[in-house]
Amino acid sequence: MGIGATDIMLSDTGEPLTAASGVQQEMTALRFVDLAAESVIVTALLGELVLVLANVAARVYFQHSFLWTDEIARLALSILAFIGGAVAYRRRDHAFVRAILSRCPQHIERGCLALADVVVLFVAGLTAYASIDFLGSSWGEYTPIFQMPAALIALPLTIGMVLMMLYASVNLKRDHGMMALRVGLVFATFITMAALTRDIWLPLLGDDAAIIAALSLFFVAILAGVPVGFVLLLSTATYLWGTGTASLVVLPQTMVNGTGNFILLAVPFFILAGLVMERGGISIRLVRFIHALVGHMRGGLLQVTVASMYVVSGLSGSKPADVAAVGTVMRDELGERHGAAEGAAVLAASAVMGETVPPSIAMLIVGSITSVSVGGMFIGGLIPAAVMALCLMTLIYLRARAANAPRTPRASTGVIARAGLGAILPMLMPATLLAGILMGFATPTEIAAIAVVYGLLLSGLVYREMNFQGFVRIAIDTAALTGVLLFIFAAASSFSWTLTVAYLPQRLVMLLQSVGDSQIIFMICSIVLLILVGVLLEGLPSLNVLAPLLIPIAGKLGLSELHYALVLIIAMGIGGFMPFAGVGFYVCCAVMRCDIETASRAMFPYLMVLLAGLLIVAFVPWFTLALPHYFGFHG
Repeated sequence: MGIGATDIMLSDTGEPLTAASGVQQEMTALRFVDLAAESVIVTALLGELVLVLANVAARVYFQHSFLWTDEIARLALSILAFIGGAVAYRRRDHAFVRAILSRCPQHIERGCLALADVVVLFVAGLTAYASIDFLGSSWGEYTPIFQMPAALIALPLTIGMVLMMLYASVNLKRDHGMMALRVGLVFATFITMAALTRDIWLPLLGDDAAIIAALSLFFVAILAGVPVGFVLLLSTATYLWGTGTASLVVLPQTMVNGTGNFILLAVPFFILAGLVMERGGISIRLVRFIHALVGHMRGGLLQVTVASMYVVSGLSGSKPADVAAVGTVMRDELGERHGAAEGAAVLAASAVMGETVPPSIAMLIVGSITSVSVGGMFIGGLIPAAVMALCLMTLIYLRARAANAPRTPRASTGVIARAGLGAILPMLMPATLLAGILMGFATPTEIAAIAVVYGLLLSGLVYREMNFQGFVRIAIDTAALTGVLLFIFAAASSFSWTLTVAYLPQRLVMLLQSVGDSQIIFMICSIVLLILVGVLLEGLPSLNVLAPLLIPIAGKLGLSELHYALVLIIAMGIGGFMPFAGVGFYVCCAVMRCDIETASRAMFPYLMVLLAGLLIVAFVPWFTLALPHYFGFHG
């Protein structure tokens, strides 16, 4: 017999226990799960940070390196990717595209939001099931140094998928109610009918039926607002099911392998450094110094925004951190002098420009999945970013001059000196980073770890603007944001495997050969493709999928892979900050607290200048290759 809302039971202590108290117990249990998951990912993040720093110290002072750190790094990355990905899903931090949904009738939008959680539940369950087989098959394998079962590195995937199933169920029950039941029934019916009629519709689509079905489902799910990582997994599973050429075990296997590159550890460390910089008083000192230097130019604060984004991008590597660091400091003044919409537009355009300022997470991603040197990209990205910054600042100057905008007085020598003194310590962060790369003192991962420690010393001991509780919050936010990026990276690794097995790279080569193997056509088509896919996939996933396919083709056509990789990164950035659709553009509007439509209109001239700057960088390779060649990087 069921228990209604007014039914009463007795607890173990003899006290009345109602349905309301049952809900309270559920919430308490859920909070315990949340706390446990957050504790695990923060421990993985900070534990790996300590190990990387210890390895640097051992190498510098004792000429000895810990060979086992690579095995621990793989486990830490797996925890951050999959358990961190689950925490990020709980916080609703996963990337999705809802620009179209927001313009649909309310009942359709609600249905699609419920469908997104249903798909997450289904995909997480499917991946968890496949991961159990993968754990069993790899349990007899051992790591070379610690001799621990290799399956332990894959175990966080299973745990993360179970957590995502739990969180998706909670979302469906709490947020969607009966709508979730109706949408779930429709989804189950669709899956059942597709399975029962598989032998009918697959032959109708021809030899490429599986990849056509996978790509079709990919676009439909993206536009329906399903989080990007789960769309990639759903498409991969569809291809595997449609072809039958490989077991579903390929899904967890490629995901775990996709997070196994040691260089990916630089991603959470640079994000952590960026958040420490933003919340620890470092960013504001840099912005004040730049304001004192260029605030008197025509365009005033807009010029300061561009210059600040160039400098700040060299500290964090994370675009959300960059935008928040500069935007929150300058928001009120920008809104008062130039309007919030204009400020959001320049902030977005500057964020695109900063994609190639080291350290860039996009560069780390490309370096981990291709043969392009991360150090070469770090050095090579400085001048292209400066070219685009100059283009933006010229546009701002010309528009301000045409509007006869008033100019603010030049800062006095004393003001500049005081601001410069305050910015010396923060400026040592990018200087140390570049020096470490050029001198070979440390890897990008180790430099990122050193940047974290330096930022903590500045914000905690020198500026005294961060306490222990603030650092814990930053660590949790870092681990969750890292979870989003690494989970998408793992899912994109599976999807890239699918595209490769479906002979997509070979078909791209054949297509290029049909138009004469033209470098110019290939470059233009690549830019258009990356912008479009960057809009659809929120930037970084587009690089995960396309960079391993396109960069080798560029090399065969005689293009520099280093130069071409940086062009792809800029094009991806334009897509990610494209008005109306790019997720990065929404972040800028949220920071500036302005209307999206108004900011989109303001963004148009800056978008044109960004495209012009990208074409200059694309067709004048000297801007990209001069510094890398000078410092001995080739590619």
